[in-house]
Amino acid sequence: MELTQRKRQILKVVVEDHIRTAEPVGSKTIAAEMTGKVSSATIRNELADLTEMGYLEQPHTSAGRIPSPKGYRFYVNELMESQALSEDERVRIDESLQLRGGEMDRMMTQAGKALSSIVNYPTYMATTRKRRLTVRRFDLLGVDGGNCIAVVMMSNDRVKSQLLQLQLDVTAEQLPILVNLLNTHFVNISVSEMSQKLMSVAEQIPPQLFLLLSQAVNYAAELLEEADKREIVTAGASQLLKIPEFRDADKAHDLMSFLADSKESLPVLDDGPMKILIGPENVDEALKDTSVIIASYDIGDDMRGLIGVVGPTRMDYATVAARLSGFAEGLTRMFGKNLPPKEDTEQ
Repeated sequence: MELTQRKRQILKVVVEDHIRTAEPVGSKTIAAEMTGKVSSATIRNELADLTEMGYLEQPHTSAGRIPSPKGYRFYVNELMESQALSEDERVRIDESLQLRGGEMDRMMTQAGKALSSIVNYPTYMATTRKRRLTVRRFDLLGVDGGNCIAVVMMSNDRVKSQLLQLQLDVTAEQLPILVNLLNTHFVNISVSEMSQKLMSVAEQIPPQLFLLLSQAVNYAAELLEEADKREIVTAGASQLLKIPEFRDADKAHDLMSFLADSKESLPVLDDGPMKILIGPENVDEALKDTSVIIASYDIGDDMRGLIGVVGPTRMDYATVAARLSGFAEGLTRMFGKNLPPKEDTEQ
């Protein structure tokens, strides 16, 4: 059902008042903030409708209302006014990103701490690739009767190699047959597709060749899986202790433990510059009572960075989104200047 203008206005007041005070919002408060003359009785009827429609919740019978996750989602999508950074905020973000160059994880940790101090919530940072890597080409180089070298060129033009011990004898004349099979069936596909292809060619070649083929494919799969791993660092978990929703020590401890021990389960951004997840929209049970805002930034070298903010569903979405967006833009500039070139080491 389409919300009337008055319902939209009341919902906006409830959300923004609750964000500011962490308390239920009553009809008298809403009446004082509404434009035009609207009686408390009319507002109470509208509040009842919004509650029945699932946009608001009433914690106690005699108390005011608070937004539900559905209400917050409608607010973020339809009612929230975009907020520009003040000059002071821009200066603070720029100053916080005057980081010394160094290892990626160190720079990420420093940046995460800086953002946490600006938004007053826990943060996390991750790196991921803009495009999923695949294998572009295989080669097998004979060494002696018991070993050969598997050479794998990735789709980012990096080359890795590993010495493979032969489990059964393979002649030098047979290696080109395997190389042809590898470059015909196992390039430009995902790891799961590699496993399927491996099974499909098992009956087409002798056992000794299949063993070497599977060794080469497994080595390539390990390279791809390692490259696809996200490095995640968290910062500012203690900020939770300042938030009314986490005054309950057990609740705060559970979320702080999740941020420390299960950070790989934190949500990531598949595409787009920003995503906001509210309450139950988070897949992990530990985040059901929180909201997460994630933004992306460019690292270079075909890498993309992600930075997220974790807070209560009563998060000040407009302010956090503006600061996070400004911070992400600053990170793109920072990594463009400071990131040292990566050295590729053969394995």
